[in-house]
Amino acid sequence: MNSKASPKTQALSIFVAGLLPVIAFTLIEEYYGTIAGLIAGMVFGVGEITWELYKHKKVQKITWIGNGMLLVLGGISLISSEGVWFKLQPALMEGLFALFCWGSLLFGKPLIVYLAEQQGQQFPEFLKARMTGVTFRTGVFFAIHTALAVWAALDWSTTNWALLKGVGLTVSFILYLGFEGILLRKVVMKERMEELVKAQLNQQTSQKME
Repeated sequence: MNSKASPKTQALSIFVAGLLPVIAFTLIEEYYGTIAGLIAGMVFGVGEITWELYKHKKVQKITWIGNGMLLVLGGISLISSEGVWFKLQPALMEGLFALFCWGSLLFGKPLIVYLAEQQGQQFPEFLKARMTGVTFRTGVFFAIHTALAVWAALDWSTTNWALLKGVGLTVSFILYLGFEGILLRKVVMKERMEELVKAQLNQQTSQKME
């Protein structure tokens, strides 16, 4: 059995890491109060780690980070009896991802290229050159969501905060990916057109020389 999670599973985990604990916290808090909600959320956090270990024989880093933060912040919330610390977990996750995106550019290795190569995938050189811009814009996207997540944790209702974490981030990221996909499609089509023109010119040159 292959213990390594698939690329699709790893990409999906960026969005679902910590989602079940958020749902549990939201539902339990509404009916039984903050303390009960925090305990439920933390139990589900441990459950996510345990389930992934059982299913894949390995826990992904994103799961350790996301649920690790959730447990630490949940513990602080229990001590202070303030659920806001628990609610800040999505903001910290998204903020870290934005910093990783921008930090990777300083090392000349866009995060998107690095993650793809870790899965054995290779970008064509003309696309790899475009990944710097994509990585920077992805960082901007997550930075904006970080600000929204902080605002939601501090001022929004628990239900609206959970909706931002679950539905809001996922839907907006899909739309953003669609935008990036359109841009990359234009780049690919332009590159192919240039290659076709070069091939035709080379063919004509060869025929004239003959």
